[in-house]
Amino acid sequence: MATAGTGHLTGIGARPIPEFDGVHDVWPRGERLRAVREAAAAYKERFKAQGQVRAVKSVDIAAAPYPVKYAFHDAVSVPALPLISMINRMIVVQYDDFDGRARTLVFEPTVPEGSAKAPFYRNLQKVTDKVPGGKLLERMVLRYYAEPGDVLRRLGLTPDDIDFCTFDHLHVQDPRMILGSTEVMEGEAAPRKPLFGGARMLVHNRELATLKSLHPMQWAWYVDGGLDGVDPEKFVTFDGDVELGPGVALLWTPGHTDGNHSLALNTPDGVWVSSENGISLDNWQPELSRIPGVRRYHEVFGREICPNANTLEDSLDQYDSMVKEKTLADRCKADPRWLQILPSTELAPWKRFWPVVPTYVHGGIAYGEIKGGRR
Repeated sequence: MATAGTGHLTGIGARPIPEFDGVHDVWPRGERLRAVREAAAAYKERFKAQGQVRAVKSVDIAAAPYPVKYAFHDAVSVPALPLISMINRMIVVQYDDFDGRARTLVFEPTVPEGSAKAPFYRNLQKVTDKVPGGKLLERMVLRYYAEPGDVLRRLGLTPDDIDFCTFDHLHVQDPRMILGSTEVMEGEAAPRKPLFGGARMLVHNRELATLKSLHPMQWAWYVDGGLDGVDPEKFVTFDGDVELGPGVALLWTPGHTDGNHSLALNTPDGVWVSSENGISLDNWQPELSRIPGVRRYHEVFGREICPNANTLEDSLDQYDSMVKEKTLADRCKADPRWLQILPSTELAPWKRFWPVVPTYVHGGIAYGEIKGGRR
């Protein structure tokens, strides 16, 4: 398997980010948070000076149910529906790597069919099928917008235009759906073909290792057999933080999962960051939240973030990681109170879930013109 040490990073036109070396190992924990914040501020200055991405475009894929108690660390303080919907976004990024080669990256190309195989959603479906009114509930929380392949065609791209794909983490993701498999998946007649031609998946070493050897506390959120028949050479693994080219970086943001990483983009409007550490800006800026209980969570506990907490693998690390993201992100031009953070799956702003609706929504991201045939 390809491992992105310094030599291999050079091979894909990328490089490590030295500003973050060792910061996630600093102890005691209060000092670690300070070190993370200072390193993020130092890197932001250099990151912005290096240049911007060529083009970026986000497209909604699907809306899926999610428990309210997880979404805001059980902070919601009024009666509400137990489930809300999160909208997954696929982001296409075009950039030049550090060797000057044109690259196209796809971030979060979720295939809903694969996500449904994760034990959490499989069990939720069984409950929905049994309870009275279950089908009505399903219609309230599920919505399909586009498959990843449809998004490519809409943007004038072909599978062969894609160099890399990545997810911030592999919860409810089935790599076979993206990278193809030599084995026939259950219920199918033939092996899956790669969705993006010869594209490779960028994944943190710790995240891939987790999928290979799940702890019982992690099991419900990962797809069993998701690596079966997948060519190991389809993965490019890395440790720590890496920058892929001017204006695009993958920041290691552990906590939600051990190998979680966030996408950072430098654009004409400044830096954007995307991950699922939160599902709305309310998670990163609870002091501005109008969701009942979230601002109080901030005030009572003195916390500057309110995490998306379905798996508290390390809540302190996740806190530090969200501060890392907040420090990198620039202020929104339309409303400077809010940061340019785009959740990779975002709380749906649907009135049916009131009062658990996002206080502010960016509604996606688009800069420049996505072009096919750049390779």
